[in-house]
Amino acid sequence: MNKNANKKINIAFIGAGYISTLLAETISKMKKDVNLYAIASRDMNKAKEFADKYGFDNYYGAYEDMLKDDNIDLVYIATPHSHHYEHIKLCLDYNKNVLCEKSFTVNSKQANEVLKIAKKKKLLLAEAIWTRYMPSRYMINDIIASGEIGNVTSLSANLGYVIADVDRIKFPELAGGALLDIGVYTINFALMVFGDNIKSIDSTCVKMSTGVDSQNSITITFDDDKIAVLYSTVLAITDRQAVINGDKGYMVIENINNPQYITTYSLDRKKINTYKVPKQITGYEYQVLSCVDAIRNNKLQCSEMSHKDIIKVMNIMDSLRKKWKIKYPFE
Repeated sequence: MNKNANKKINIAFIGAGYISTLLAETISKMKKDVNLYAIASRDMNKAKEFADKYGFDNYYGAYEDMLKDDNIDLVYIATPHSHHYEHIKLCLDYNKNVLCEKSFTVNSKQANEVLKIAKKKKLLLAEAIWTRYMPSRYMINDIIASGEIGNVTSLSANLGYVIADVDRIKFPELAGGALLDIGVYTINFALMVFGDNIKSIDSTCVKMSTGVDSQNSITITFDDDKIAVLYSTVLAITDRQAVINGDKGYMVIENINNPQYITTYSLDRKKINTYKVPKQITGYEYQVLSCVDAIRNNKLQCSEMSHKDIIKVMNIMDSLRKKWKIKYPFE
């Protein structure tokens, strides 16, 4: 019998930055399934302040001290990309299930290594790319399958924020750049809609003075000749839209990073339907619920973002950085 079948899952956080605050706020409203059990930061005062603010049961000034606690069921890693590999390995060493923020690791070599360790230890290892877990991804595909906009042949998607001065973005030693931080969302969007059978990828990027990409344009051609045109930037704000094109109309998705509305249009550009995404806490709850289900059912991966999916995306980003001649100092 699975001891985790009905119990509330104790989640622990590594890292007390901005993204952790969003997930903590979300989980605080998910009283049925998850308990905010522990938070660890290299700064004990920061950990205590975080724990007090969001209602964690425990706080620590060292990751290792927290990971010794046998009551932890799942660890959420929210440190910079450059540290994901190290922190995933640390959690696996302490036999902990892991949900790690995107980008999962810096490259596919790191990803393959930690996935093999997790499989050997029979531990859950998942990537917190929240858009993969949202109901909207299935809504989009269902609308396409319905034939409402006809035979779909192409899509475009963009994402941009003014964040070039943020340390995790501008410094190579933190695996910075637009690609790993926000370009990863555009890539995942294209793969969720068109699958992962890729014929070719063309791309270009503009670099910061530090050598990482500040903006990029990626064109993916799939085996069935569908095309995805993707753009991401840390230099400007963009409309965050995706447009999926068919021979009977097109579909507009408002905010690929957290879709709110999906609107379809006819050949003469008149609105056909508007689909509202189901009410949610923040959208971050879906990835947590998927991990809860996996732990309760002794699954080693989340179907919404399988290990195969993780490696596929990492391989794509590796190939892009190789073309752009972007290599991080620790690689």
